[in-house]
Amino acid sequence: MSLNRRDFFKYAGTSAAGVAVGARGLDLAPVEAAATTLRIKEAKVAHSVCPYCAVGCGQLVYAKDGKIVDIEGDPDTPHTLGRLCPKGAATIQLSNNPLRPTKALYRAPGSDKWEEKPLDWMYDQIAKRYHDTREKHFIEKEKGKDGREITVNRLEAIASLGSACIDNEECYLLTKFNRLLGLVYHEHQARI
Repeated sequence: MSLNRRDFFKYAGTSAAGVAVGARGLDLAPVEAAATTLRIKEAKVAHSVCPYCAVGCGQLVYAKDGKIVDIEGDPDTPHTLGRLCPKGAATIQLSNNPLRPTKALYRAPGSDKWEEKPLDWMYDQIAKRYHDTREKHFIEKEKGKDGREITVNRLEAIASLGSACIDNEECYLLTKFNRLLGLVYHEHQARI
């Protein structure tokens, strides 16, 4: 059978119309609902909030046998109605990702290898480096345009990048801490 262009479009249109009319009589909603509940059947649900930004999208976290099996948007969240952005929809990867680091790793300057270190050692190193950098680069006074010294009390060698996941009180404390050290560069990750 030879098929020209006109016949092809005629048969394709007729087939598409037949499928559209035939599918109208088929209700797939119960099948879709049953398929989505299979994964979370007998799982415990916990209400949570997406950790990525300050919007505060509600999430339902389903766990079975101590392991997270599904995370989805909470339809009772008034501002999102259960919708999640791509990052929020991929939140399950925070806990179920075999590539996720679970121990503190340190790479010495000039080294090509990472080594495990205890968290207490890491905290001590961060505090020591903050202190050393502040002592070395703190600017107490600076000459003004007229040549007189002006007290500025600032530190330009350290920058702070805040988290969108912390609440107002934590933001307040982080800001106060950074200003206490004299940090000028105090930013927030949601703007990046």
